Amino acid sequence: MHTVHAVNRQSNMQTVDDAMNILFSKLDEAIDEMEQGRTQTIEEAWEEIDRI
Repeated sequence: MHTVHAVNRQSNMQTVDDAMNILFSKLDEAIDEMEQGRTQTIEEAWEEIDRI
């Protein structure tokens, strides 16, 4: 039973780590775009979010 909990906990951590990596990647992209003067409207941003 302890093995099942350990595997489940590890699986959840990988999921959280994956989500954080995606979030930081998107943040880096957004900062790069902003620094280069490329911005989007709020409508375009919500459309991009909906595609994820």
